[in-house]
Formats: sequence, structure tokens, C-alpha cells
Amino acid sequence: MFEEIKKDTNQKMDQAVDHAKSELLKVRTGRANPDLLNSIQVDYYGTATPLNQVSTITIPEPRMIALQPFEKTLIPIIEKAIMDSNLGLTPNNNGNTVLVPIPSLTEERRQDLIKYVHQLIEDGRIVVRNIRRDSIHDIKEFSKEEHVSEDETRRQETEIQTLTDNHIENLNKLQSSKEEELKEI
Repeated sequence: MFEEIKKDTNQKMDQAVDHAKSELLKVRTGRANPDLLNSIQVDYYGTATPLNQVSTITIPEPRMIALQPFEKTLIPIIEKAIMDSNLGLTPNNNGNTVLVPIPSLTEERRQDLIKYVHQLIEDGRIVVRNIRRDSIHDIKEFSKEEHVSEDETRRQETEIQTLTDNHIENLNKLQSSKEEELKEI
């Protein structure tokens, strides 16, 4: 039973770290990244559809995202969706392709984004700690029911804490690397 609890705990903590990682990909740095547009959806024949399902997204230059829609009629719809997304991006089109230049970040915007990154990572840490709390509670409940020794219970709690420390360290590394990326000019 202890192994199942640890396996479940590790899996949930991995999911929390992966979620934080995916959220960090959406944070705009000075470079073009197709993940910036992942949250944007367009109205495609009455259905809200992600951009990457109605167009090919490429990075022709370090500060440019190009979207090649599968249908030319989508060009104005894609432009409007990008404008309405509050990402601070202004798309242009050349008749066939939607070009989205990525402006360089101001120092004030960099500081705001770093604060946002800190908040995302802190949210991840909170989730990991909550998972730890629940797992330790499960261990204690199981120990009471099965009359497991206190030493064994403490050993299991220590292993859960080690898992927690490892996952929080991963989150800290993600935060550091994203901060460095944001500070790059």
C-alpha cells in the first residue's frame, strides 16, 4: 500500500510540474515562440478551434511568427483573434500568410513578467505541498488501520518529503531558467 501511495504521489507531483512548465511556455519573452498562440481560438464554421488546427505556424525569424491558414478566408478571422487575445501583438498579412512580429520587451514589462513567473511557480509549489499533505494523511490513516510501526510510518513520510523536495527543486530550476530567458535582451 505504501508503494501505491508513493507512486500516486509521484505521478500527481509530476503532473503539477508539467502543468507549471506548460504555463511558463505561454509567458512571452523577446523571442518568437509558437506556444504563445496556443491559447488563441478562432471561429471555424461555428466552432471555436485552436490556431494550430486551422493553420501552419512557423518561425521564419527570431522575432516573427508566420501563420499559413489552410483557407484564405481565415486570414481576417485569425488577425482579429490575435488582436483580441491581449498578448500585445499586432498581426499583419500579405494576402497568403499572417505575420506576427514580436516586439522587444521593455524593462517594466520584463519585471511584470518575472513577477508573473514567480506566481506561476509558487502556485506549482503549493500544489506539490498539498499533494504531500494528502499523501502523508493517507499514510497515517493506513498505518492506524493496519497497525504499522511508528518507525515505518516516519520512514514513509520521509520518502514522501524527499519526493516533494525533488519536485520543488525542479520548479525552482524552471523559475531560474525562465527568469534568465526574460532578462535576456
